[in-house]
Amino acid sequence: MKIAIVFSSNTGNTEYLAQGIKEVVRKNDLVYFGKFQEGIDADLYFVGSWTDKGCCSEEIKSLLSSLKNKKIAYFQTAGFGGSQAYFKRLLDTVMKLIDSSNEFLGSYFCQGRMPDSVKNRYLMMLEKNPNDERILASLDNFEKAKSHPDFDDLKRIKEWAHSMIDTL
Repeated sequence: MKIAIVFSSNTGNTEYLAQGIKEVVRKNDLVYFGKFQEGIDADLYFVGSWTDKGCCSEEIKSLLSSLKNKKIAYFQTAGFGGSQAYFKRLLDTVMKLIDSSNEFLGSYFCQGRMPDSVKNRYLMMLEKNPNDERILASLDNFEKAKSHPDFDDLKRIKEWAHSMIDTL
């Protein structure tokens, strides 16, 4: 089976998870590992992205929209990672990009650290609204996200990748 691991990573979080997936794919099955480019041909696509405006990156949107008659396993990192409901909304948005001719095998989501510019933006907002609970919650989430993806996230994505391959 030909397997491609295609990802877009803004801060390194998604690439870290992609490396974990690469460790469980047999070397002779792996036909591509890296950022999206035209001409990748595989049977199974592990597709990963960072969260951009409540969806995936533009490159991954292009890839997912172009795939036909393929098997897809999708993974994504998100700075706001404390809610399975949020992950479900992200997946619902991504699923709209995937053609019905494809076989969707499953998804994996986890929290990812954010750049300091995000924290700085929250702090500026807090100066203007010192008692805003949403901003305080966002700052708390920023601190929780700093360690992710961590070793446990890596272990879980490897298990998930094994399960995606085992379904074939």
